[in-house]
Amino acid sequence: MQPRASLLIIGDEILSGRTPDKNLNHLARFLGARGIALSESRIVGDRHQAIITATRALMAQYDLVFTCGGIGPTHDDITTEALAEALKVAVIRHPEADKILRDYYAEKNLDYNDARQKMADVPKGAGLIANPISCAPGYRIGNLYALAGVPAIFAAMLETLAPNLPQGARTHQISIHTTIGEGTLASGLRTIEQNHPSTSIGSYPHFSAPPDTHGSGVAVVVSGLDADAVSATADAVEALITELGGVAKR
Repeated sequence: MQPRASLLIIGDEILSGRTPDKNLNHLARFLGARGIALSESRIVGDRHQAIITATRALMAQYDLVFTCGGIGPTHDDITTEALAEALKVAVIRHPEADKILRDYYAEKNLDYNDARQKMADVPKGAGLIANPISCAPGYRIGNLYALAGVPAIFAAMLETLAPNLPQGARTHQISIHTTIGEGTLASGLRTIEQNHPSTSIGSYPHFSAPPDTHGSGVAVVVSGLDADAVSATADAVEALITELGGVAKR
């Protein structure tokens, strides 16, 4: 079995297009390597009620819920207040977070002002997630993990979490490339998937040649938790491609 996870991306800058999201792809790869399925992602702006609604919905559905963005010092960083309300707990000044930040800014000879102190606030009952890059911690409460939105910091925080995350069954994948179009393959792939219900088949057209193929075509990706089942399904896909007069290359 695989634990199921979701990601809530928070920030007007993502929705406006000013800042491209990189965290979703990184989280999917990070979790996939640990046998955790990233099953859903949502993006909301810096709007209090939108964050509350999305958080409650995701926490009710998934084993793990990650958020990124909105836990910094700026006026529009409202994630902590919204998450606390979603959880129906108070916001508190975390003593350990306060000390970490106070020491950090003292070392840099910078003012530990009200805006920076806000980064020591967490929902009551939360534990801290270390931030090896810029010091300001994230936090965990229940199945909710609140991380920074800056991609490098997000990735670093995930690494500190890795030893304490659950482990699930790893997904096995086999990719098969062919120059046959996906419209030609569709009917046969549907039948193969029906005959191999423990695996899933994705069909992804490409318009520049991947290694060892020629011209445009399709990458057929077979996925599943059982390696033997994935291999058997991939064999069936290769047989279909050959039957249709194409060449299949893994």
